[in-house]
Amino acid sequence: MTASRTPVIDVKRLDSDVRALAKRAAPGVLGFGMMNLESGQSWTWEGERRFPMQSVFKMLVGAAVLAEVDAGRMALDEAISIGAKDLSPPRSPIADAWPGRAVYSAEELLVAAVSDSDNTAADVLMKRIGGPGAVSGWLQAQKIEEVRVDRYERELQPEALGLASFRPAWRGASFDTALATVPQAQRLAAAEAYLRDPRDTATPRGMMVFLSRLDAGELLSPGSTRRLITIMANSPRGPERLEAGFPKGVTFAHKIGTGSSFGGRTSAYNDVGIFTLADKRSYAITAFLTASTADEHARAALLADLGRVAVRAVG
Repeated sequence: MTASRTPVIDVKRLDSDVRALAKRAAPGVLGFGMMNLESGQSWTWEGERRFPMQSVFKMLVGAAVLAEVDAGRMALDEAISIGAKDLSPPRSPIADAWPGRAVYSAEELLVAAVSDSDNTAADVLMKRIGGPGAVSGWLQAQKIEEVRVDRYERELQPEALGLASFRPAWRGASFDTALATVPQAQRLAAAEAYLRDPRDTATPRGMMVFLSRLDAGELLSPGSTRRLITIMANSPRGPERLEAGFPKGVTFAHKIGTGSSFGGRTSAYNDVGIFTLADKRSYAITAFLTASTADEHARAALLADLGRVAVRAVG
């Protein structure tokens, strides 16, 4: 047996500080977890509760794609053609650029999905490896429970907004035009149904298992592990969330997820990843916020404060 070189997480401080932040988040629900990636010590708040992932799932898609690459069933330089039926709703710069550009390498789609949260890129990659069921199947095979991927973005997003099935004519700004035709009562019913839906959800505990096993190199080859973590670390999205609470010298490989706002509530405002302190200590961290009535500035400030709490708790 070997002793951990890192100090234990201050769980008493987390008990107090996260409880205060959860109270501040009300009537929204805050889910949180962190794990010392050396010792395995972990702590959660609402750790067993399911939260809608939104674009956090694209990190899982990226891992499943790289597992296919490691198995020799796919190559990152593979050219993938995108047709009208492959387009997905915003956010998707790839759909916006179509048909001016319709062919991308698998690696370009991987970066677009994980780093830039491109919905079309995520959907096309999922289709290439067998669909959402293949991603969930891979997670189950890796014994990563409490995390599930059930739908393409072109299915999930319109359904959560009360729209009919997505059609190519709705790409870009046309999506908002189509959304404006949905009766308010229909949109509210769809938003409520989405918040109750167990599909495309994860628990903070389950997401920590994924992150810890990714960091340990248990899911992918060393090269693919580095590739995915590097893409996550280079993402320009979400610097105002957890990362805003970290001191200088901290690196953060992460994926954010944001749901729509309607009826005074935002369905999801998430940030999960691995932060590494200047002294090289690394921790998995998962933050999920659902049904929040706060505005975007307040939601970001809440997660930034959660980042500060996490750093204080590890000394």
